[in-house]
Amino acid sequence: MDMPVNVPVDDPNADTEWNDILRKHKIIPEKPEDPSAKIEEALVEAHQLAHESRLEGKDLDELDALEDEEDEAFLDTYRQKRLQELATLKSTSVYNQVYPVQKPEYAKEVTEASNQAHVFVLLTSSSGTNVQSQVMIEMWRDLASKFGDVKFCQMQANLCIEGYPDRNTPTILVYRNGDIKRQIVTLKELNGDRTSINDLEAVLITTGAVKIGDSRLTRHKTDDAPSQNTIRNGSRLSGDDSDDDWD
Repeated sequence: MDMPVNVPVDDPNADTEWNDILRKHKIIPEKPEDPSAKIEEALVEAHQLAHESRLEGKDLDELDALEDEEDEAFLDTYRQKRLQELATLKSTSVYNQVYPVQKPEYAKEVTEASNQAHVFVLLTSSSGTNVQSQVMIEMWRDLASKFGDVKFCQMQANLCIEGYPDRNTPTILVYRNGDIKRQIVTLKELNGDRTSINDLEAVLITTGAVKIGDSRLTRHKTDDAPSQNTIRNGSRLSGDDSDDDWD
């Protein structure tokens, strides 16, 4: 019976001829890869991505203004990329409005249409007192006119789903390739009464309907002034100053 041999090894990670022999015979494991090379590679890649992403979302006029600061060849390449993106948007922006939907045409206008583009459906309240629903209707129009490559539909909730509770409106359904990809019941999971265009654009991004850096996205303001198009502002416009929750 062979007895195990205890091979003396001072440092199994050391680059020695003895360790090489032991590794060859699989007596000790291979020397672990030096992580410093991968770290350096990751840092270079991160720097390159940061260098490129600083131009994301800039329009053509803003790119022209950077001619004295940026490498001309790189800037020209990026400008051509933006022109191509604009051309693509122009050819795919075929909706540009909110489409009222009736139940008999729902499958065609929503489910089947989602095979061609993202379809966002807003289910609204049947009551005129649901302020969240009223203001969402306004913001829905703004989004539809801005993102013409996304189809925005609208339907009264109880006509879409029999017995659907009015307290669950507004409800947002996101369709793609025939399936519901996201469902938002009231605006609590967004920003509640302070839900704004920015919050809805974030939904467009997270569902893949719009890419990060899209030039159409609303720019974040440098000051803290609240957006004029929010649920809370909508309630003030309607004469309701209460902070009640619209469940």
